[in-house]
Amino acid sequence: MKFETRTLHTGFEIDKQTGASSVPIFQASTFHQEDWDGHQEFDYARSGNPTRQALEKIIAELEGARYGYAFASGMAAISGVLLTLPTGSHVVACEDIYGGTFRALTRVFSRLGIETTFVDASRIEQMEAAIRPDTKLLMLETPSNPTLKIIDLKKAADLAKQKGIVTVVDNTFMSPYLQRPHELGIDVVVHSGTKFLGGHSDVVAGLVTVNDPALAKEIYLIQNGFGGILGPQDCWLLMRGIKTLAVRMKESQQSATEIACYLAKHPRIRQVYYPGLEDHPDREIHFQQAKGPGAVLSFDLGNAEKVKTFVEHVQLPLFAVSLGAVESILSYPVRMSHASMPPQERKKRGISDGLLRLSVGLEDVNDLLKDIEQALEKI
Repeated sequence: MKFETRTLHTGFEIDKQTGASSVPIFQASTFHQEDWDGHQEFDYARSGNPTRQALEKIIAELEGARYGYAFASGMAAISGVLLTLPTGSHVVACEDIYGGTFRALTRVFSRLGIETTFVDASRIEQMEAAIRPDTKLLMLETPSNPTLKIIDLKKAADLAKQKGIVTVVDNTFMSPYLQRPHELGIDVVVHSGTKFLGGHSDVVAGLVTVNDPALAKEIYLIQNGFGGILGPQDCWLLMRGIKTLAVRMKESQQSATEIACYLAKHPRIRQVYYPGLEDHPDREIHFQQAKGPGAVLSFDLGNAEKVKTFVEHVQLPLFAVSLGAVESILSYPVRMSHASMPPQERKKRGISDGLLRLSVGLEDVNDLLKDIEQALEKI
C-alpha cells in the first residue's frame, strides 16, 4: 500500500471489541490481574497502555521499523536513546543541531561523563575524523535545524557500521512521509511528534523507532525505568494527526517551495536555506534519500533590527516556538530554538541575528506571499 493509505489502514482503524472507528483512550493507571500466577500484557500504565501501544506500533510501521516507543516529548525521546550509552562514552553530533539537543549533550549528559564532538556532518570526512575508540553514537539531523544542511545518511550508516557505532537520526523535519532513515541503514530514528506528526499545535510528544531487539530492550528499559511516557490522551491526539500527515505535508511542501523561490529572488533577503532550491549545495544528496524538500525553510534578513521590523508587520504566521502545524509558524532561532546555544556557537553554525525560520502551514500560498511582501516593504 502507498504511504497515504497506510496512515489510515494501520491495523488499528477499527476497535476489535466495539467496532469504533477510533482507537479508544484507555484512561487507566492500572489493570486488574485476572490470574494469580499468569502473566498478562498490561499491569501498570507506565509499563504499557493499549492506547500507547497502538501509537507505538503505528509509528514503527510507518518508519519501517520493528519497535516503536512513545515519550512525553521529543527531548524525552532523544534523552531516552542517549541514556542507553555507558558512562564515559563519546558522541559525534552534527554541529547544526536543534538547540535542545545541543543543551542536553553539553549540559546534561556531560555530567554522566558523556563527551560530544560537534562536526559539519554534511562532510563525511569530518565525521570520520572525529570518531575515537570510545565513540558509541552518531547523533544526526537532516535537514538540519535551522540552516537545513544535508547529511548523506547512507554514507553515515555505512561508516558507523564499519566502526561498530550506533546511528541516530532526528527525522522531525521530514516525517516518515518524506524520509525513512531505517531504509538507508540508520539504527534509531527519533521524532518530536509535537511537530508534523501531531500537526495541530495541541500535543507535546516524542517517538523512537528501532530495529535491533537488544537496543529496543534497552530503550524500553529507559522508557519504563525513568517513566517519561506519553499519556493516552496525547497518544490519541497524535494518532489522529498522523491520519492527515500525507495530505498536510503535500500542501505545505508545495507552498514552502513557492515561498522559498520567491524569497531567493527578493532584494531584501540575504540568503535562503531550503533543499528545494536549485542552488542548495547538497540538493542532489537530499533527493536521493527523501521524496521532497519539506515544509520548513529559513531566510536571513541581515540583522536583528530588520527581523524585529519584519516580525512586527507580518500578520498571518504565528510568531512562536515550534513548527509542523496547520498554521504557518515563524520562529527566531537566536531567541527560540537555539537560545540555549552560546552566541559564539551559533555564529560558527551560521545562525545569525538576522535568521528567521518559517514552517509553512495550510494557508493559501498567495495570501502568505502577500503578507510576507508587505512586511518586507517595511524594512
